[in-house]
Amino acid sequence: MSLVVTGATGHLGRLVVEGLLAQGVPAEQVVAVVRDKDKAADLAARGVVVRVADYDAPETLKDAFRAGDRVLLVSGNAVGQRLPQHRAVIDAAKAAGVALLAYTGVLGGPAADFTLAEEHKGTERAILDSGLPYTFLRNGWYHENYTQNLAPVLAHGAVVANAGEGRVASAARADYAAAAVAVLTGEGHEGRAYELSGDDAWSLAEYAAEVARQSGKDVVYRAVTPEENREVLIGAGLPAPFADILVGVDTAIEQGLLAHRDGELARLIGRPTTPLADAIAEALK
Repeated sequence: MSLVVTGATGHLGRLVVEGLLAQGVPAEQVVAVVRDKDKAADLAARGVVVRVADYDAPETLKDAFRAGDRVLLVSGNAVGQRLPQHRAVIDAAKAAGVALLAYTGVLGGPAADFTLAEEHKGTERAILDSGLPYTFLRNGWYHENYTQNLAPVLAHGAVVANAGEGRVASAARADYAAAAVAVLTGEGHEGRAYELSGDDAWSLAEYAAEVARQSGKDVVYRAVTPEENREVLIGAGLPAPFADILVGVDTAIEQGLLAHRDGELARLIGRPTTPLADAIAEALK
């Protein structure tokens, strides 16, 4: 049996591969499925098995998996194209006879009522329809969704969003990667849907205040309407369809859809989730 990670050179996938190796899984039992073999050269040098496949080329996926593999399907990042990509992976996993297909979806699963969640919900339905043994890792928001973009916040002294006073129970990307490692290496996860989120839920006003405290600069939260936020995002160079998606996420935050927290992520990884303040400090370095 191998532990297979798709998108293994991406932000989340690479952390999962590193986590498996850190757990003591023999490198030859870890498989990195990647589009670009060169980007996985460092993993191959450490003994990790590298298989080249592309979500957009179903014919390349037929050799990505083996019977009995435990597979982590890391959701693609091409919003609007992910459902057919994911279906291609699901079909290949079923044809190979994998022992488990774990999928990184979105917090709330079927109850996630915003545009960005639609492809995740469609993927979960496709996995259920396939009859494959599955685990749904319904990841909440990542700290990095905010902290990786601190430069304009510091430059303008403002966090601009249409999230109102909504709260976000985010966690670090590394926390979600650790959850995936726990599922791939553990037992008793088949048929489970884990709602994964951070231990604490914070508002954007609190986020802005923490950035200000740590940076020593004036930073405030400026709440705007969805229409105003859309204009800001398009003015910053984002394509209109993607701006609409981000506006929809903020609306979901205002409605409390990303504030759910019941400690499931912390229980799964066996430790508290990473505080937002730590992620801000790391980003400010």
